[in-house]
Amino acid sequence: MIKRTILTLAILSLFNACVGIKPKKEESAFIVLKTPKIRYADMGFITASPTDVKVEIYGAGQPLLQLEIGGLNICMSTFKCMEKQTFNEQVLNGAYDKDLLENIFRGEPIFKGENMKRDKDGSFSQKLTKENLYDISYRVNQKERVFRDKLNKILIKVRKE
Repeated sequence: MIKRTILTLAILSLFNACVGIKPKKEESAFIVLKTPKIRYADMGFITASPTDVKVEIYGAGQPLLQLEIGGLNICMSTFKCMEKQTFNEQVLNGAYDKDLLENIFRGEPIFKGENMKRDKDGSFSQKLTKENLYDISYRVNQKERVFRDKLNKILIKVRKE
């Protein structure tokens, strides 16, 4: 009787532990990442969990770029791991919010939703300008996410396949 009770409790706790785990969201996409320092455009995968985002871009079936965005750091296969703000300063633009890249790959608003216009279908767009720092247009819909900074010549595009 005691063995059966212990076995039952062990099985119940095992099922209980799995209930709170959120699954990862995976999507295949055509990914364009153009900055003055890096240029990639090819098919890839985006895997997002509640704590991190992993982006992989492939060319001719071979991995070209791996990008891991965690809570504090961004690790890129061609660069060492850096704090998010340091990554922005060296690869994007130091005036950007530290979570900008993660928000783009998740399809979430940037700059805390500043100047956001929402459409009825759930898509949204943002236009952000700061003299001599950036001129950003960002839009997200069901099929794609496009971030463009005309001033800094940066384009990040994710088109779902």
